[in-house]
Amino acid sequence: MTLIDGKTVSRKVLEECRADIAAMKAQGVVPGLAVVIVGDNPASQAYVGSKVRTCADLGLFSRHIALPAATSQDDLLAVVADLNADPAVHGILVQSPPPPHIDEAAVVRAIRPDKDVDGFHPENVARLALEDPAAFVPCTPLGCQRLLIEYGIETAGARVVIVGRSMIVGKPLALLLMARGKGGDATVTVAHSRTRNLPAVCRDADILIAAIGRPEFVTADFVKDGAVVIDVGINRVTDPSAKNGYRIVGDVNFADVSPRCAAITPVPGGVGPMTIAMLISNTLKAARLQHGLAS
Repeated sequence: MTLIDGKTVSRKVLEECRADIAAMKAQGVVPGLAVVIVGDNPASQAYVGSKVRTCADLGLFSRHIALPAATSQDDLLAVVADLNADPAVHGILVQSPPPPHIDEAAVVRAIRPDKDVDGFHPENVARLALEDPAAFVPCTPLGCQRLLIEYGIETAGARVVIVGRSMIVGKPLALLLMARGKGGDATVTVAHSRTRNLPAVCRDADILIAAIGRPEFVTADFVKDGAVVIDVGINRVTDPSAKNGYRIVGDVNFADVSPRCAAITPVPGGVGPMTIAMLISNTLKAARLQHGLAS
């Protein structure tokens, strides 16, 4: 059984980005990313902090805009409009989830599609469906695909089952893996909580991707021998024996499933580290497109 190490692959992606940034700076372009956070959600703050530190380490220009939880919809949209107009900012990310009074879909639509490095704008979703290379793909699905490519896991002709139909992971990942070319050409089934006989559907998969948001939901009876399992889930479960009183687990019961697998991602340390790496990669793509630079 092969353990798919997202930390190692993410470091490789970031080193590729470091070289690309140096080359772009030599052409007079400094890639820039703006991250906006509304409120004081601890998990979101930690994630934003990690993004800001990564930008600083790689030499990207970054703007970190922290807004109080009471920020109005109009004020947030005004911030987005300012970033849309800022030529030093090539990528814009508004950290999710925002406070309940914010219409997140309206905020996503307000971001310029060519600065939408999260890949959630309707125009980018459509471009992904049309297999347009200018599309920005959501970072987590893009990270999943990169892991499969790096570990030499063939997707062409493979049966893939994705458990979860969100716009963040399931739907864009299905489009990505069905697309023609490297890391694509798969036969994809998107399953979800209403899927009948879900374990049997999953057992048909050569590559099983769990993105359902339920801790350790996928057990050995979901997995055929020799399958590849990608666990997108990040769930906090109570554990009195742990230092912080909790532990982080995926959507897959790793101990139960791993003996059946040809390869599997751990949680933590699998898909998670790839998300920030692909965000940086998307930011460089945005800068190249906006300045007409070759990729």
